[in-house]
Amino acid sequence: MRSTITLHVVASLDGFIAKKDNSVSWMDSGDVYERGVTDDGAEVIQSIDCYVLGSRTYEHALQLGWPYGDTPTVVITNRQLPSTRKSVEFYSGDLKRLVDEILAPRYGNIWMVGGAILSRSFLKLGLVDEIRLMIAPVILGEGLHLFGDAGTEQKWHLKNVVAHKNGFVELSYSRPSTDS
Repeated sequence: MRSTITLHVVASLDGFIAKKDNSVSWMDSGDVYERGVTDDGAEVIQSIDCYVLGSRTYEHALQLGWPYGDTPTVVITNRQLPSTRKSVEFYSGDLKRLVDEILAPRYGNIWMVGGAILSRSFLKLGLVDEIRLMIAPVILGEGLHLFGDAGTEQKWHLKNVVAHKNGFVELSYSRPSTDS
């Protein structure tokens, strides 16, 4: 069985994933969309075998109370960061080697959940199979761009759209098959 890498990211309506100061407090919408779903995502979360995070996302996760439980997590960084959990390992080096030789043999459902630089790198290298983009009902005006320079043009296939009660909309895309 081949592993799947899902890029999961939350962005503002104008395509930013963080404010200029790297804060993400704007993700608490307080909005209510009556026709939206209240799915807490528990089934999806239980299906995730491994998370891949950038160093800033790791630091945010520690501040927010670590939402990843005991699921194995790989943090991509060149910095020395505090190791607070047995389930977390740090990696610095070739991303294709990480995916092909380290992650794919061990995990089937791999979720990359941030940040911008890491997302761009994974996209440029063609390592992303699926994109799950949550759009928050806010315009930030400036900040850290969602994909920035992600390399060459890439076409994606829309799989699903879900409106949530909190006003967020989730767009799910898959990489089109290349054997057509």
